[in-house]
Amino acid sequence: MSVLKWVLRGVGAIAGLAAIIGIWKWEEIGRLLAVNSLFAEDKIVSNFSSMDQLFLHTVLPRGDGAVSELPQGVQLVLPDGATTWIEARNVTGLVVLHQGKLVFEEHYQGTKADDRRISWSVAKSFLSVLMGTLVDDGTITDLDAPVTQYAPSLAGGAYDAVSIRNVLQMSSGVVFDEDYLDFYSDINRMGRVLALGASMDDFAAGLTESFAVPGTDWQYVSIDTHVLGMVIRGATGRSIPDLMTERVIKPLGLEADPIYLTDGDGVAFVLGGLNLRIRDYARFGQMVLEGGQWNGHRIVSERWLAESMTASAKTREGEQGYGYQWWTPHDARPGEVYAHGIYSQFLYLDQAQEVVIIATSADRGFRGAGVKAGNIDQLRQIADAAADLE
Repeated sequence: MSVLKWVLRGVGAIAGLAAIIGIWKWEEIGRLLAVNSLFAEDKIVSNFSSMDQLFLHTVLPRGDGAVSELPQGVQLVLPDGATTWIEARNVTGLVVLHQGKLVFEEHYQGTKADDRRISWSVAKSFLSVLMGTLVDDGTITDLDAPVTQYAPSLAGGAYDAVSIRNVLQMSSGVVFDEDYLDFYSDINRMGRVLALGASMDDFAAGLTESFAVPGTDWQYVSIDTHVLGMVIRGATGRSIPDLMTERVIKPLGLEADPIYLTDGDGVAFVLGGLNLRIRDYARFGQMVLEGGQWNGHRIVSERWLAESMTASAKTREGEQGYGYQWWTPHDARPGEVYAHGIYSQFLYLDQAQEVVIIATSADRGFRGAGVKAGNIDQLRQIADAAADLE
């Protein structure tokens, strides 16, 4: 009888678990587990190339046009020290363009050329370009208008007095903990919202605290970019994937359809959820380098690019400069600007030397002392070497 009793108890436990799973779907459990192991040492490389297998997502159709050419140039020999840097930073892919020609491409850690790799915050600079198209065509006429004009659900919260320019510059003054290594940080709570299929808009509207008057101080808070996405959606009545596809993706002539990670409402994770092939990141970078034109098509105005890539935010002395979702080094060379994602993703432009560099990585040591500065120094060395190929 005692054996039967334990069997019945086991059946009861399984039934209870099944009931719980019936409420909390298997898919949600899987996504939550993916979030918790996303950056694990033995999984991070493969995870960063297969985010569409782990999270809700939507496809951005590249269209039926021809793939835009990246002509081969003279092969670049990487400068001394680059191999050590590639190993130390766990670089997974490196592409270099000079004067629009492909002079270097290599893939590491078992990754392949056709992997769609997570951008993380490099996606912010894509959204900046999309925002520029709306300014160009007059859809949004005043960057100093409050974000609540286009995203009324934010009224009464921390974003109540914040302008569009403030969120472009990461100067909202909204309290948001960006520590990826703290399980309870805002950025990780937001990741769990994404995994469980909840609403990113509700998450943003639920923020109530500020640390500074909007526009008076700078602090990198990724939720500002989500609010920028809310503004764009409110101004147009359209989704970011639809707009991005029409205005940026199709004109670029990419090799493959990009994907955006989404929340449970189908809202794109615009602050870091864009996934492209590495050569397609390079096509976007080359378009920006060419002043917003690509294959004879005007995607965004040169005026917007110049304004957005100027270090206009009130960063502190000695810090990296920040514009409208673009970075500049604190000791920037003429025409030097970059997009930067967590775990050492880079879209680096040396406009003066006509060089585009894309580096994708799975760098668990990205927060180490001097790592970011060392990355910029190495990218500069590669840019100089590419420019010497003339």
